[in-house]
Amino acid sequence: MKAAAFAYHRPGDLDEACALLAGDDNARIIAGGQSLVPMMAMRLVRPTRLVDIARIATLSYVRADGDSVAIGAATRQCLLERDPLVRTQVPLLACALPWVGHAATRARGTIGGSIAHADPAAEIVLVAVTLGASLRYRCKGRDTELPASRFFLGLMTTALPAGACLTEVRFPRWQENRVGIGFHEINARRSDFAFAAAAAQVALDPDGACRRLALGIGAITDTPLRLDSVAQACVGQRLDADMLKARVTDALNAIEPMSDLHASAAYRRRAAITLAVRAVMDAVAQARSAPA
Repeated sequence: MKAAAFAYHRPGDLDEACALLAGDDNARIIAGGQSLVPMMAMRLVRPTRLVDIARIATLSYVRADGDSVAIGAATRQCLLERDPLVRTQVPLLACALPWVGHAATRARGTIGGSIAHADPAAEIVLVAVTLGASLRYRCKGRDTELPASRFFLGLMTTALPAGACLTEVRFPRWQENRVGIGFHEINARRSDFAFAAAAAQVALDPDGACRRLALGIGAITDTPLRLDSVAQACVGQRLDADMLKARVTDALNAIEPMSDLHASAAYRRRAAITLAVRAVMDAVAQARSAPA
Protein backbone atom coordinates (compact mmCIF):
# COMPACT_ATOMS: atom_id res chain seq x y z
CA MET A 1 0.00 0.00 0.00
CA LYS A 2 0.94 3.65 -0.22
CA ALA A 3 0.51 6.40 2.32
CA ALA A 4 -2.48 8.71 2.07
CA ALA A 5 -1.75 12.19 0.73
CA PHE A 6 -0.09 14.60 3.14
CA ALA A 7 1.68 17.98 3.19
CA TYR A 8 5.37 18.13 4.03
CA HIS A 9 7.21 20.87 5.93
CA ARG A 10 10.85 21.26 6.92
CA PRO A 11 10.92 24.03 9.57
CA GLY A 12 14.08 26.00 10.18
CA ASP A 13 13.87 25.97 13.97
CA LEU A 14 12.01 24.45 16.90
CA ASP A 15 9.51 27.28 17.35
CA GLU A 16 8.48 27.07 13.69
CA ALA A 17 8.00 23.32 14.09
CA CYS A 18 5.82 23.83 17.15
CA ALA A 19 3.75 26.46 15.32
CA LEU A 20 3.09 24.02 12.47
CA LEU A 21 2.04 21.34 14.94
CA ALA A 22 -0.24 23.75 16.80
CA GLY A 23 -1.98 24.72 13.56
CA ASP A 24 -3.07 21.20 12.62
CA ASP A 25 -4.38 18.56 15.03
CA ASN A 26 -3.50 15.85 12.51
CA ALA A 27 0.09 16.94 11.94
CA ARG A 28 2.84 14.52 12.97
CA ILE A 29 6.55 14.97 13.61
CA ILE A 30 8.99 12.96 11.53
CA ALA A 31 12.71 12.67 12.24
CA GLY A 32 14.06 9.25 11.25
CA GLY A 33 10.69 7.90 10.17
CA GLN A 34 11.59 4.28 10.91
CA SER A 35 8.29 3.63 12.70
CA LEU A 36 6.04 6.32 11.26
CA VAL A 37 6.65 5.69 7.54
CA PRO A 38 5.77 1.95 7.64
CA MET A 39 2.63 2.75 9.64
CA MET A 40 1.67 5.35 7.04
CA ALA A 41 2.30 2.89 4.22
CA MET A 42 -0.10 0.43 5.86
CA ARG A 43 -2.62 3.24 6.45
CA LEU A 44 -2.50 2.65 10.20
CA VAL A 45 -1.97 6.39 10.61
CA ARG A 46 -3.00 9.15 8.19
CA PRO A 47 -1.41 12.46 9.14
CA THR A 48 -2.47 15.46 7.09
CA ARG A 49 1.02 16.94 7.27
CA LEU A 50 4.51 15.89 8.36
CA VAL A 51 6.82 18.27 10.21
CA ASP A 52 10.41 17.18 9.56
CA ILE A 53 12.71 18.10 12.48
CA ALA A 54 15.69 15.97 11.40
CA ARG A 55 17.76 18.96 10.26
CA ILE A 56 17.10 21.27 13.19
CA ALA A 57 20.66 21.49 14.50
CA THR A 58 19.65 22.48 18.02
CA LEU A 59 17.96 19.08 18.48
CA SER A 60 21.04 16.94 17.77
CA TYR A 61 23.75 16.80 20.45
CA VAL A 62 25.25 14.83 23.31
CA ARG A 63 26.69 16.73 26.26
CA ALA A 64 27.40 16.47 29.94
CA ASP A 65 25.15 18.75 31.96
CA GLY A 66 25.74 18.62 35.70
CA ASP A 67 24.84 15.19 37.01
CA SER A 68 23.16 14.18 33.72
CA VAL A 69 23.96 13.43 30.10
CA ALA A 70 21.67 15.48 27.86
CA ILE A 71 20.84 14.14 24.40
CA GLY A 72 18.94 16.08 21.75
CA ALA A 73 15.78 14.34 20.62
CA ALA A 74 16.81 14.29 16.94
CA THR A 75 20.19 12.67 17.65
CA ARG A 76 20.54 9.58 15.49
CA GLN A 77 20.90 6.24 17.23
CA CYS A 78 24.00 5.27 15.23
CA LEU A 79 25.82 8.32 16.57
CA LEU A 80 24.93 7.40 20.14
CA GLU A 81 26.36 3.90 19.61
CA ARG A 82 29.79 5.42 18.97
CA ASP A 83 29.67 8.41 21.30
CA PRO A 84 32.41 8.25 23.99
CA LEU A 85 30.35 10.19 26.54
CA VAL A 86 27.44 7.76 26.21
CA ARG A 87 29.78 4.76 26.48
CA THR A 88 31.42 6.01 29.68
CA GLN A 89 28.58 7.88 31.40
CA VAL A 90 25.44 6.04 30.22
CA PRO A 91 26.85 2.57 29.53
CA LEU A 92 23.48 0.83 29.79
CA LEU A 93 22.19 2.86 26.84
CA ALA A 94 25.33 2.02 24.84
CA CYS A 95 24.84 -1.67 25.68
CA ALA A 96 21.18 -1.69 24.57
CA LEU A 97 21.54 0.27 21.32
CA PRO A 98 22.93 -2.59 19.17
CA TRP A 99 19.67 -4.46 19.89
CA VAL A 100 17.60 -1.67 18.30
CA GLY A 101 16.46 -2.83 14.86
CA HIS A 102 19.22 -3.15 12.28
CA ALA A 103 22.22 -0.97 11.45
CA ALA A 104 20.25 0.60 8.60
CA THR A 105 17.38 1.62 10.87
CA ARG A 106 19.74 2.97 13.54
CA ALA A 107 21.39 5.08 10.85
CA ARG A 108 18.11 6.98 10.45
CA GLY A 109 16.25 6.40 13.70
CA THR A 110 16.51 8.98 16.48
CA ILE A 111 16.42 8.65 20.25
CA GLY A 112 13.45 11.01 20.51
CA GLY A 113 11.52 9.18 17.82
CA SER A 114 11.84 5.88 19.66
CA ILE A 115 10.74 7.43 22.94
CA ALA A 116 7.81 9.36 21.48
CA HIS A 117 6.63 6.23 19.63
CA ALA A 118 6.52 4.46 23.03
CA ASP A 119 6.60 0.87 21.80
CA PRO A 120 6.68 -1.28 24.96
CA ALA A 121 9.30 -3.53 23.32
CA ALA A 122 11.62 -0.63 22.48
CA GLU A 123 15.06 -0.92 24.05
CA ILE A 124 15.62 2.84 24.40
CA VAL A 125 12.29 3.22 26.19
CA LEU A 126 13.26 0.44 28.61
CA VAL A 127 16.62 2.05 29.40
CA ALA A 128 14.97 5.44 29.94
CA VAL A 129 12.53 3.97 32.48
CA THR A 130 15.18 1.82 34.17
CA LEU A 131 17.63 4.68 34.72
CA GLY A 132 14.96 7.24 35.61
CA ALA A 133 15.61 9.52 32.63
CA SER A 134 13.77 12.81 32.31
CA LEU A 135 12.15 13.95 29.07
CA ARG A 136 11.87 17.57 28.01
CA TYR A 137 9.38 18.88 25.46
CA ARG A 138 8.32 22.26 24.06
CA CYS A 139 4.68 23.26 23.70
CA LYS A 140 3.15 26.69 23.16
CA GLY A 141 6.46 28.43 23.80
CA ARG A 142 7.11 26.69 27.12
CA ASP A 143 9.54 23.93 28.05
CA THR A 144 8.33 21.15 30.34
CA GLU A 145 10.23 18.23 31.85
CA LEU A 146 8.73 14.92 32.95
CA PRO A 147 10.30 11.83 34.48
CA ALA A 148 10.10 8.75 32.28
CA SER A 149 7.92 7.08 34.92
CA ARG A 150 5.17 9.63 34.17
CA PHE A 151 5.77 10.01 30.45
CA PHE A 152 4.73 6.54 29.25
CA LEU A 153 1.02 6.02 29.84
CA GLY A 154 0.18 2.89 27.86
CA LEU A 155 0.65 1.05 24.59
CA MET A 156 2.23 3.64 22.27
CA THR A 157 0.68 6.37 24.41
CA THR A 158 2.58 9.15 26.18
CA ALA A 159 1.94 12.29 28.18
CA LEU A 160 3.21 14.41 25.28
CA PRO A 161 0.48 17.01 24.62
CA ALA A 162 -0.95 17.61 21.17
CA GLY A 163 1.22 20.14 19.38
CA ALA A 164 4.29 19.42 21.54
CA CYS A 165 7.74 18.46 20.34
CA LEU A 166 10.07 16.27 22.39
CA THR A 167 13.38 18.15 22.56
CA GLU A 168 15.74 16.39 24.99
CA VAL A 169 16.37 13.21 26.94
CA ARG A 170 18.43 13.46 30.14
CA PHE A 171 20.03 10.37 31.66
CA PRO A 172 21.41 10.56 35.22
CA ARG A 173 25.12 9.86 35.62
CA TRP A 174 26.03 7.42 38.38
CA GLN A 175 28.98 8.70 40.38
CA GLU A 176 29.99 5.44 42.08
CA ASN A 177 33.28 3.80 41.06
CA ARG A 178 32.21 0.16 40.89
CA VAL A 179 29.33 0.21 38.40
CA GLY A 180 28.26 -2.59 36.07
CA ILE A 181 25.50 -3.05 33.52
CA GLY A 182 23.58 -5.90 31.95
CA PHE A 183 21.04 -6.15 29.13
CA HIS A 184 19.23 -9.20 27.75
CA GLU A 185 16.25 -9.74 25.50
CA ILE A 186 14.65 -12.66 23.70
CA ASN A 187 13.05 -12.56 20.27
CA ALA A 188 12.44 -14.77 17.25
CA ARG A 189 15.48 -13.33 15.44
CA ARG A 190 18.10 -10.80 16.43
CA SER A 191 16.75 -7.28 15.80
CA ASP A 192 13.10 -8.44 15.79
CA PHE A 193 10.72 -7.07 18.42
CA ALA A 194 11.46 -8.53 21.85
CA PHE A 195 9.11 -10.91 23.63
CA ALA A 196 10.76 -9.94 26.92
CA ALA A 197 13.75 -7.82 27.88
CA ALA A 198 15.63 -6.83 31.02
CA ALA A 199 18.04 -3.98 31.76
CA ALA A 200 20.10 -3.62 34.93
CA GLN A 201 22.67 -1.25 36.36
CA VAL A 202 24.32 -1.89 39.72
CA ALA A 203 26.81 -0.10 41.95
CA LEU A 204 28.74 -2.11 44.55
CA ASP A 205 30.37 -1.13 47.82
CA PRO A 206 34.09 -1.92 48.24
CA ASP A 207 33.12 -5.10 50.11
CA GLY A 208 30.98 -6.28 47.17
CA ALA A 209 27.56 -5.54 48.66
CA CYS A 210 24.93 -3.79 46.55
CA ARG A 211 24.97 -0.04 47.03
CA ARG A 212 22.41 0.78 44.32
CA LEU A 213 20.43 -1.18 41.74
CA ALA A 214 18.22 -0.15 38.85
CA LEU A 215 16.28 -2.98 37.21
CA GLY A 216 13.73 -2.74 34.41
CA ILE A 217 11.61 -5.23 32.48
CA GLY A 218 10.33 -4.50 28.97
CA ALA A 219 8.01 -5.98 26.34
CA ILE A 220 5.77 -7.91 28.73
CA THR A 221 3.25 -5.15 29.55
CA ASP A 222 1.98 -1.98 27.83
CA THR A 223 4.82 0.05 29.38
CA PRO A 224 8.22 -0.98 30.74
CA LEU A 225 8.36 -1.86 34.42
CA ARG A 226 10.96 -0.54 36.84
CA LEU A 227 11.24 -3.00 39.70
CA ASP A 228 11.95 -0.61 42.54
CA SER A 229 10.84 -3.12 45.18
CA VAL A 230 13.57 -5.50 44.02
CA ALA A 231 16.15 -2.73 43.96
CA GLN A 232 15.31 -1.61 47.50
CA ALA A 233 15.42 -5.15 48.86
CA CYS A 234 18.86 -5.72 47.33
CA VAL A 235 20.61 -2.70 48.87
CA GLY A 236 23.22 -3.87 51.35
CA GLN A 237 23.01 -7.47 50.14
CA ARG A 238 25.57 -9.60 48.31
CA LEU A 239 23.64 -10.46 45.19
CA ASP A 240 23.25 -14.02 43.94
CA ALA A 241 21.03 -15.66 41.33
CA ASP A 242 18.75 -17.56 43.74
CA MET A 243 17.98 -14.50 45.83
CA LEU A 244 17.36 -12.39 42.73
CA LYS A 245 15.05 -14.96 41.18
CA ALA A 246 12.91 -15.03 44.32
CA ARG A 247 12.74 -11.23 44.51
CA VAL A 248 11.87 -10.75 40.84
CA THR A 249 9.28 -13.54 40.94
CA ASP A 250 7.57 -11.86 43.90
CA ALA A 251 7.62 -8.50 42.13
CA LEU A 252 6.02 -9.92 38.96
CA ASN A 253 3.34 -11.97 40.73
CA ALA A 254 0.90 -9.07 40.63
CA ILE A 255 1.63 -8.32 36.96
CA GLU A 256 -0.42 -9.80 34.11
CA PRO A 257 1.88 -9.98 31.06
CA MET A 258 0.65 -9.54 27.52
CA SER A 259 -0.28 -12.55 25.41
CA ASP A 260 -0.26 -12.66 21.61
CA LEU A 261 0.57 -14.86 18.62
CA HIS A 262 4.27 -14.71 19.43
CA ALA A 263 4.35 -15.49 23.13
CA SER A 264 1.91 -16.41 25.87
CA ALA A 265 1.63 -14.49 29.13
CA ALA A 266 3.13 -17.43 31.04
CA TYR A 267 6.11 -17.57 28.68
CA ARG A 268 6.72 -13.85 28.95
CA ARG A 269 6.65 -14.03 32.75
CA ARG A 270 9.17 -16.90 32.85
CA ALA A 271 11.40 -15.24 30.30
CA ALA A 272 11.32 -11.90 32.13
CA ILE A 273 12.40 -13.51 35.39
CA THR A 274 15.26 -15.38 33.73
CA LEU A 275 16.45 -12.35 31.78
CA ALA A 276 16.27 -10.10 34.84
CA VAL A 277 18.49 -12.46 36.85
CA ARG A 278 20.97 -12.71 33.97
CA ALA A 279 21.09 -8.93 33.49
CA VAL A 280 21.72 -8.24 37.17
CA MET A 281 24.35 -10.96 37.52
CA ASP A 282 26.14 -9.63 34.43
CA ALA A 283 26.09 -6.19 36.00
CA VAL A 284 27.43 -7.54 39.29
CA ALA A 285 30.27 -9.40 37.56
CA GLN A 286 31.24 -6.26 35.65
CA ALA A 287 31.09 -4.08 38.77
CA ARG A 288 33.26 -6.53 40.72
CA SER A 289 35.98 -6.26 38.08
CA ALA A 290 35.89 -2.45 38.11
CA PRO A 291 38.55 -0.59 40.16
CA ALA A 292 37.39 0.31 43.67
